[in-house]
Amino acid sequence: MNTSSVTVASPHLILTINGGSSTIKFALFEFAQSFHRVMDGRIDRIGLSDANLKVGDQAPQVIAAPNHTAAANVLTEWLEKHIGRSAIAAVGHRVVHGGPKYSAPERITQTMVEYLRTLSPFDPEHLPEEIELAEAMFRRFPDLLQVACFDTAFHHDLPRVSQLLPIPRRFAARGVRRYGFHGLSYAYLMEILGPNGRVILAHLGNGASMAAVHDGHPVDTSMAFTPTAGFPMSTRSGDLDPGLVWYLLRTEHVTPQQFHKMVNHESGLLGISETSSDMRDLLAREPDDERAADAVAIFCYQIKKWIGAFAAALGGLDTLVFAGGIGENAPVVRARVCDGLDFLGIELDQKRNAANSDVISAAASRVTIRAIRTDEELMIAKAVSRVLKEALHEQK
Repeated sequence: MNTSSVTVASPHLILTINGGSSTIKFALFEFAQSFHRVMDGRIDRIGLSDANLKVGDQAPQVIAAPNHTAAANVLTEWLEKHIGRSAIAAVGHRVVHGGPKYSAPERITQTMVEYLRTLSPFDPEHLPEEIELAEAMFRRFPDLLQVACFDTAFHHDLPRVSQLLPIPRRFAARGVRRYGFHGLSYAYLMEILGPNGRVILAHLGNGASMAAVHDGHPVDTSMAFTPTAGFPMSTRSGDLDPGLVWYLLRTEHVTPQQFHKMVNHESGLLGISETSSDMRDLLAREPDDERAADAVAIFCYQIKKWIGAFAAALGGLDTLVFAGGIGENAPVVRARVCDGLDFLGIELDQKRNAANSDVISAAASRVTIRAIRTDEELMIAKAVSRVLKEALHEQK
C-alpha cells in the first residue's frame, strides 16, 4: 500500500515491530475492532552496505543501517515524517524469548529490559537486537507505550513431560527447559481454527517448527531450549547427537563459538546442499543436483517423522495445518510430507494443494489439512490493544 493512503490525523494507530537478525518488519494497524492494516514495510540487509527500507509497494530506498539501533533510527525518522508521532497510540514488539517469567504480553519497563538482558545467553541470535529496537524507540519516543509480545508465551504451560529436559535436575531451576517458539504464529492459527480437537501446526519458514495442540492447549513442540532444536531449517541444524560436540572438539578443535555459528548459520538446508538455504532454489536444482535433492528429501522426511510423533502424543489427529513461507507456498513440499501418512487419515487433494487452497485435504480424508497464511503482526496488534485498553482504564 502506498503511504499516501495513510490517514496521519488518526490518533489511534498501533505500530508492530518484528525484528530479525538482519531484518525489521513493521506494520501500522488502526486501533479498532477490525484492526485494519493501514500499511506495512521492512528494513532489509541490516549490517550490509546495501541495507534498504521498503514501504508498501514503493521501490526500496538504500539506507545506512550498520546495526539495529541505526535501523531503528531510520524507522523512527520515517514514522515522524510520514505518519506523525501523535498518530501512534502504542507499539508492539515481537520478542522471541520470554524465559520462565513471561507468559503473556506486557508493557516494556526498565525492569523487564534488565531481565531480558539476563536471558540473552538463552537466545543470543535474537534478544540483543530486540532489546536494541525497544531502547531506540524509547529514546525517540520516551512517552510511547511499548509492549513485548513473547514467542514463547504460547508454550509457557506445556505439560511437565514435554517441558522438562532429560539433563541433571538442577538446570531446570535455572530456567533450562523446553520453551518452544513461533508462538505468535501458532496463536493466530488457533484463533482461525478454534479450540476443538487434536491439531498439529507446522510453521515452515526460514525458521521452522511444529506444535501439537489438544482442545486449544499446547501439548508439545519441536523447538526446545533454543530455536535451533527440532527438524532441519534453512540454516539451523535441528536436533543433533550431543556427542557430536565432543567429537568435533577433539578432532577438529572446534570452539564453542564456531559450533554455535555452524548449527545456526551453516547447517540445515544450506549445510546439506552446500549451495542455498532457500527451498525455492533447491526445488529448482534437485533434478540435476544430488545435494539439493538430499536437502529437500531430508527436510520433508524429518517433518513427516515429527507429524507421526505428535499424532502419537495426541492420540490421533483431526487437523493438520501448514503455515510459514514454505508451508503456505510450496505444494510439492506439502505433498511429499503427506505422502505415506494415509494410515493417520491424511489424504491430500492434489488440485487443491497445487492451487494453495485454504483446505487442501481430499473429501475422503479423515484429517482436515489446511494451508493458512499466518499473521504474527496482527496478533501483536491485538495484544497491544488489550494492554493499551488496560492502561487507559487505569488512568481514569
